[in-house]
Amino acid sequence: MNQAMIKKSLDGIIFAYDKLIKGIEADAIDTETDRAYGGIVRAGKGELVESMVRTLVETAWVYYLDQDKKRLNIDKKKIKVLMKSDFPDKIDDLDVQKFLRKNSKEQFYKFGTDVHVFIDKELVLPIECKAYTENAMIKRIIFDANLAYEYMNIDLYILFQLESQLGGDFSELNKKTYGSPSTNTLLSYSDVKIDIITILEGERKVDKPIHKPEFYKPIKYENLEIALLKIGNALRKFVWSL
Repeated sequence: MNQAMIKKSLDGIIFAYDKLIKGIEADAIDTETDRAYGGIVRAGKGELVESMVRTLVETAWVYYLDQDKKRLNIDKKKIKVLMKSDFPDKIDDLDVQKFLRKNSKEQFYKFGTDVHVFIDKELVLPIECKAYTENAMIKRIIFDANLAYEYMNIDLYILFQLESQLGGDFSELNKKTYGSPSTNTLLSYSDVKIDIITILEGERKVDKPIHKPEFYKPIKYENLEIALLKIGNALRKFVWSL
């Protein structure tokens, strides 16, 4: 473990967060419409969270787990998921059944999350990146996680969010998280472990956006350390002893 490089990486994340969040308002205020304003804010936060996750993954792999960087690849390349072979049997119309069987190779869905972590060219960890998450979003995340498990045998999926709007204690960042009744219920219907990582304390409030100076929330170094450990532990089973 290289503590000095870990600290440098985490300090860099905090610096980038402060610079972008405090600057979004100034950049967006020059736009002509509210729609453009909102787009700049959303794009800025979205790109920030993805960049944070990429840095955390690389730092966890190279400096926390002491692994060869060449084995690691991070991208957003879509994965082609083919239609299940027995699906045509569920269709009543015989012509549609025949069509689907004949064109089965053209029946596919392009699976993708914000960050795909590949080890030795194999997708091992999908990470969804959000400025905030509410339970309506969790339902889609659960489907994607189950799809990755059934089609690619990936049994862990990470949701990384700046703020939480899931209720319960996700935003309290205590040593133990008990979740919320609605989120726990939704997660109970997933066969995959979905690890939720929250970085900023305090439930997200629609009328108190963090890019506004009066509602700014700092990132605590220890919260990034916890995120790093969780990502590192998710990748630990792919470690080669040195």
